[in-house]
Amino acid sequence: MHILVTNDDGVQAPGLLALANEMRSLGHVTVLAPDHNWSASGHVKTMDRPLRVRETILADGSAAFMSDGAPSDCVAVALLGLIDTADLVVSGINPNANIGHDVTYSGTVTAAMEAVIGGVKGLAISLHSPEGFKGPLDYSSAAIVARRVAEKVMSDGLPEGVVLNINVPYLKENEFKGYMITRQGLRVYRDALDRRIDPRGKPYYWIGGEAPTGVDEPGTDFGALTEGYVSITPLQLDLTNYKAMDVLKKWEFEK
Repeated sequence: MHILVTNDDGVQAPGLLALANEMRSLGHVTVLAPDHNWSASGHVKTMDRPLRVRETILADGSAAFMSDGAPSDCVAVALLGLIDTADLVVSGINPNANIGHDVTYSGTVTAAMEAVIGGVKGLAISLHSPEGFKGPLDYSSAAIVARRVAEKVMSDGLPEGVVLNINVPYLKENEFKGYMITRQGLRVYRDALDRRIDPRGKPYYWIGGEAPTGVDEPGTDFGALTEGYVSITPLQLDLTNYKAMDVLKKWEFEK
């Protein structure tokens, strides 16, 4: 099995190395990730400039590729011919959870979406690290979760057009309550606009604020993490609201 590993935190991120090493127990791994941090980049396709791909070495001495494109660019370039056909794309491990509306912002998740658009199974995995945590994070449990889910996907398959968004509580593997299939929860953003003045007297802006939280509801991604479960949310690329279609079809427009 050929597995493409990518992320949105940059090719030298420790979460990517932990993920790549665990995936190697399942088959041949190719790493292609951005050459710098693309967090919260969303689903990007670069079409107005050339994309560069260069070889690099990870912290453990293993070979990898890095690109100046976004996470979704990395997947697209790989699947369009840079590498041999991949059987699976695994994106992560993100150091923070990607839950609720995060999935539209997350480069981690949208890289996995790009895989599915390209006809390859895609998994995104993120770690629900404690807010304000200091020091290096332990990605080992999340990497094991990624391997276990990948094994299940390759043995049992996935419905067409489905991306798995996996979020892992910051616990030892033997401390998990279990694995829970969840729906998207409600992310609560606490953004604030910081207006500043540059040396020439012109205003500029930072989008900042406090760290986001979530609504703790049973059966949701945030609820599962709060209870100590691994959350696995199947996402679909078809964003159509079919109930809303029935309402809108009743609209009448003047000729």
